[in-house]
Amino acid sequence: MNPQIRRYVTTDVVDPVTLTYFKRYRMEIDLAEVPAQPILLPPAYRFVSWRPELIDAHAASKFESFRWEIDANVFPCLGDAEGCRRLMTEISHREGFIPGATWLAEYKEETTGMMLPVGTVQGVADRSGHGSIQNLGVVPEHRGSGLGGRLLLKALQGFYDYGLQHAFLEVTAQNEGAIRLYERLGFRISRTVYKAVEAACS
Repeated sequence: MNPQIRRYVTTDVVDPVTLTYFKRYRMEIDLAEVPAQPILLPPAYRFVSWRPELIDAHAASKFESFRWEIDANVFPCLGDAEGCRRLMTEISHREGFIPGATWLAEYKEETTGMMLPVGTVQGVADRSGHGSIQNLGVVPEHRGSGLGGRLLLKALQGFYDYGLQHAFLEVTAQNEGAIRLYERLGFRISRTVYKAVEAACS
């Protein structure tokens, strides 16, 4: 080798990452099979239809609903308040966003009379013309009163009124309570998918 030629080897140090796979189910429903019925809320709650100025309220409800749940591991933005706001903004600007399938649930706080955001759901039409449920969530203190099911029915009604025939959602397989709710409302598992999530190794 010519002694005048030196070879320099540069190495980039990259934090090692590992992939964690979360099992998820795609669940579908024929909207014609959803019975038309009044969707009533318990006292002190109300539904609020979509308005752009409600982005912060939807984001706050989304954050409080998901921050301690497994879905915050699957989708890290759900465990971050600003991430929830960015996500809500992005969803509301999608081409297929359906305002009539996007609802906020509010609760009237007894001592102050303030209306607090405690539940959220968003609806989007995908390219195949199916309604896609996005981020159905209820904050922990307000679960157990049927609020999640009622929000989901409001979104499904919004899809139907928009002219869609089918709707779907995805749910993490470990979320057994949510799966039971969806099956009770008429959803059926149509596919199993796996969501890969990167995590840095220490």
